[in-house]
Amino acid sequence: MGLRIVLAADAAGVDYKDVIKADLEADPRVDEVLDVGIAVGEKTPYPHKGVAGARLIAEGKADRGIFVCGTGMGMSISANKVSGIRASTAHDSFSVERLVMSNDAQVLCLGERVIGRELARRLAHEFLDYSFDPTSHSRANVDLIVDYEKQARADSAAGASSSC
Repeated sequence: MGLRIVLAADAAGVDYKDVIKADLEADPRVDEVLDVGIAVGEKTPYPHKGVAGARLIAEGKADRGIFVCGTGMGMSISANKVSGIRASTAHDSFSVERLVMSNDAQVLCLGERVIGRELARRLAHEFLDYSFDPTSHSRANVDLIVDYEKQARADSAAGASSSC
């Protein structure tokens, strides 16, 4: 079974998103491309799109995401607000490799104002080449991240249930 990839962008990233979308739709590794937006001319703030895309992954409706804004940083910060999501900006091949292989990240964030179009296309392609090895030494670090996230949820729930 092929990958289900969700794409998200804001006004500063829509051009690259659309180019990457065309590449993914022609990629035999990809079964489905889910585009949560935006369209050219739309002005929806990136946090809405980053969270919408990340939620599809967290809900099991997509396997990975490629999110684009001006720098990639805003999308990364937004996507990481969704429980269970690991997203990061990466603008070189080694970082894309380590994003998946060392961190089991599901979301690659790119900056349209930071890197050229062809590099963005290449990194998006490479992102799909990697898979996390759960038997690797990196698993212990990913488990720690997951444990911290679970503790943060528990702390938040405990704080929400104790009202004045």
